[in-house]
Amino acid sequence: MSEDLLIAKGSKQEQYESLLPQIKGLLEGEPDLIANLANVAGALKEQFNWFWVGFYLVKNDELVLGPFQGPVACTRIKKGRGVCGTSWQQEKTLIVDDVEKFPGHIACSSLSKSEIVVPLIKDKIVVGVLDVDSDSLNSFDETDKNYLEKIVQLISL
Repeated sequence: MSEDLLIAKGSKQEQYESLLPQIKGLLEGEPDLIANLANVAGALKEQFNWFWVGFYLVKNDELVLGPFQGPVACTRIKKGRGVCGTSWQQEKTLIVDDVEKFPGHIACSSLSKSEIVVPLIKDKIVVGVLDVDSDSLNSFDETDKNYLEKIVQLISL
């Protein structure tokens, strides 16, 4: 498949509906996890122009920075710390409308205002998280949760 991404306009749902098959096409036939995570992060950043999009992978009982798009980021996060570590610990997607109000928020950048974190689960174990930050408050909702969960399920872990 060509690696060109067709940027959709319209509602958030319409944008995800256009992006989902394109991400599936990028992932088909590519066995390398890092390459796939990099392309997913790139596709999401291009489509939605969020402040930061990336992955953290569980290594030696902590989250370690993986492929991402955006400014430099925190390299390691302990389980239960910040939004990413809490999503990992609770094994569920977290939507944070205002990161300043999240207990124990880790500020990799003071420009981040809202966040969604989706766990990557393999064999009922969290092996990483997809982390998306916005520089606006209240950027994420159930539509994002629904589609981002579908997108991470496409990734062969």
